[in-house]
Amino acid sequence: MTDLSPAHGFAFLDQASFLKCPTAAAAPARPFGLAGLCWDGSTTNRPGARLAPRAIRQASHMLCDGIHPHFDCSPVDALADLGDLALPNTGLEPMRAAFAAQLPALLAQRHMVWLGGDHSVTLPILRALRAQQGRPVAVIHFDAHCDTWEDHFGEPSGHGTWVYEAIQEGLVERSCFTQLGIRSAGERAAREYVRDQGGLVFTARDLRGLDSPAQLAPVLGQIRQRLQAAGQPPVYLSLDIDCLDPAFAPGTGTPEPAGMSTAQVMTVLEELADLPFVGMDCVEVSPPYDHAELTAYAAASFVWTYLCGRVARGAGSARG
Repeated sequence: MTDLSPAHGFAFLDQASFLKCPTAAAAPARPFGLAGLCWDGSTTNRPGARLAPRAIRQASHMLCDGIHPHFDCSPVDALADLGDLALPNTGLEPMRAAFAAQLPALLAQRHMVWLGGDHSVTLPILRALRAQQGRPVAVIHFDAHCDTWEDHFGEPSGHGTWVYEAIQEGLVERSCFTQLGIRSAGERAAREYVRDQGGLVFTARDLRGLDSPAQLAPVLGQIRQRLQAAGQPPVYLSLDIDCLDPAFAPGTGTPEPAGMSTAQVMTVLEELADLPFVGMDCVEVSPPYDHAELTAYAAASFVWTYLCGRVARGAGSARG
């Protein structure tokens, strides 16, 4: 009979982990790690993103053995689930301070994927990666919103300011900051901020009708050209689930019609899997508004695809 005791890596938490992979305590040497960030104190509209890590993990169980049909591999044997980090929910700065204190050790040990949480969690991750990598990082940013406002409705920081702050702090390679799916209302200065700083912006309108690798090749080619010109900097992926049209992802805090399809996002993730990624977050899933768990399933599939792309290319260190 199989020993299901925690000492053998089969603690009951495993059944609630991503892809039912073991906990970090049971599998300390695994190169990839996943952790939940249960925070939505910066949400502008509908709260609930603090509940996303559990929902995304549960949705991942539909992926069974996790063998990806495109990459023909599974991340299960390379992945450990660290559970949800202990973070205060009393305010943004206390949360970020507690998160920042844990980041260096986590990044040194594993290539991390983060389940948010709202998008304000990305800024401390970029700060830690800038320190770890010793240089600004490139960013591929899926979102309906540009997140380049200079304040958050009168507050100095929030889930809509992290891009502006990251650029101002020198955390990112400006020419290699790429936004995909942008379409929300906003003044020109905010909508065009990344482009004005030398980056790339592909709005949802720009991407309409482009689903296949061949159709998206011009977009992907521009991203690659920028990275090559900048000396192939490390790349971070930040995926706000509201990049998707609400038909594909109703469970999010600030839904915006006329968005990307799951097929479009999946094609980009698959085609760019060879880039030198150093981490990913998937944020803004709000389970209370998620009809039939469509949003959680999309999020789980995107995270799974990212991990399979890394495993397929032998990227097993915390730095790549």
